[in-house]
Amino acid sequence: MQKIGNIAAMAACVAAAAVLTGCGGDSGASAGASSPAAAPSRVCTADDLKTTGEFGKAPEITVPDDCTPPKKLVIKDLSAGTGAEAKPGQQVTMNYTLVTWSDKKQLDSSFGKEPFSLSLGAGEVIKGWDEGLTGIKQGGRRLLIIPPDLGYGKGGNGIAPNETLVFVVDAVAVPA
Repeated sequence: MQKIGNIAAMAACVAAAAVLTGCGGDSGASAGASSPAAAPSRVCTADDLKTTGEFGKAPEITVPDDCTPPKKLVIKDLSAGTGAEAKPGQQVTMNYTLVTWSDKKQLDSSFGKEPFSLSLGAGEVIKGWDEGLTGIKQGGRRLLIIPPDLGYGKGGNGIAPNETLVFVVDAVAVPA
């Protein structure tokens, strides 16, 4: 009989220990214990990203930690060009820097290399570029935040699945 009493007492101690170590409570939070950071609930805007540099110079792009990537294409002119405006069907030439949202690292850049030429709107590039570069003027610099469905979706070309892409693009040549 004494063994059954000892087993019951031990079971009660184990149950009490489980409650005291946080199974279901948050008593440690009020005592200053650290808990995993909650995911940000605010959606980022173009103004939340920081960019440096001027047209013709390689930019630096800083993606914030305190907001989530937008689900729709975001376009912001960082500097307005003074030349012709890019229209679908035109052959345009761009310089760009790409940063991936998830790791906030530069993945690619054409600055210091040959600028990139494309036929705008012809599907030669990701949809986010075809849509996001329409209207940029020669000599202009534009920020694009491209959601996965307008980028590489399930991944490819060194891009992880469901990755949001951040580009700073300079319009080097746009025909008049």
